Amino acid sequence: MSKHTVVTMPGDGIGNQVLPESLRVLKAVGFDADYVHADIGWDCWCNNGNALPERTIELLKKHELGLFGAITSKPNKAAQAELKPELQGKGYVYYSPIVTMRQKFNLDICMRPCVGFTGNPLNYIRKRTDGGFEEPHINTTVFRQNTEGMYAGIEWTNPPEIVRTALNSHAKFKAFANVPGQDLAVSVRIITRPAARRIVTAAFEYAKKKKFKGVTICEKPNVVRETSGMMEETAKEVKKNYPEIQLWSTNIDAQLMWLNKNPEDYNVIVASNLFGDILSDAFAGLVGGLGFAASGNIGDTVAVFEPTHGSAPKYAELNPPIVNPIAMILSAAMMVEHVGENDKAERIRNAVAEVVKEGKVRTYDMMRISGGAKSISQGAASTVQMTDAILAKL
Repeated sequence: MSKHTVVTMPGDGIGNQVLPESLRVLKAVGFDADYVHADIGWDCWCNNGNALPERTIELLKKHELGLFGAITSKPNKAAQAELKPELQGKGYVYYSPIVTMRQKFNLDICMRPCVGFTGNPLNYIRKRTDGGFEEPHINTTVFRQNTEGMYAGIEWTNPPEIVRTALNSHAKFKAFANVPGQDLAVSVRIITRPAARRIVTAAFEYAKKKKFKGVTICEKPNVVRETSGMMEETAKEVKKNYPEIQLWSTNIDAQLMWLNKNPEDYNVIVASNLFGDILSDAFAGLVGGLGFAASGNIGDTVAVFEPTHGSAPKYAELNPPIVNPIAMILSAAMMVEHVGENDKAERIRNAVAEVVKEGKVRTYDMMRISGGAKSISQGAASTVQMTDAILAKL
């Protein structure tokens, strides 16, 4: 019997291309696991009215470890139009399966490492005053609160009367009191102190483990006073338990500006859901883009690991596949580290680093050329060739 059982959820589009490549790497590094396939994504929605089937939920409950590829997600009206005819008009509502998964299993800690690999032509550089340039080493992990905030899913267009009555009790709502219901959309941003404390504590524990000198709380408490205020207040409380680690506070808008000035100064950043999503994509852009962006969604029992890129349907049918599998492979390495096999995780990351530094094998994104069938003839490595190069280093 294998040591681990992993629920594999390739999902849609290129998820079906990159997830199998990560399994090749896991096998090569000696990760002892059985893999159980589970359905998720657009086909499930179109055929059943549910993008996250109950059978997949049950598998995650049982095995508590998941590896996820990518999904297609569309606005609700477009989603309704693609349901099977016999399901249309039956009251089915599309919900993002990954968001549902996070809330179902309280995967409230999202870790998104953004690490620059030496030799990556996509790395951020900045000019010096003498006309030269420098390439700062970026090693940032964004801790994103994963279940609350603007992604809690509590929203209305044409809110019911009981909601409007509650909103009318707030002085600031007077400006909107006469807006017709069909012209009014409301989304609720929710922060709870226990969830804020848990994500901030995870960030401080990570900083302590990695011997980083500080944690940055990135919010907007000067405007979003109640919810961002609670995040910042909680961060200050948690910091008292870590006297050796500094706490810095930045506003989300200013932080995005500072990304282009001194990104190397930020090793650990913690933020609420939407701000963390924005920050992690922004930092990913400095270290190669979504082809290098891994993540982990971690709860008390269940953990699911995924690249942060989408399903890229325009590339899904290309043969050979051309997309960069590194984000998926790094996500698998995060999973391996999560279950305590740190040496194997480090071997995977080192193999990726060697391939990138050597520069002989590069996917189309690393060559700064357009993706498409012609990219291979222009010298780009295929998805499989990139994995082969990483396997050779292992």
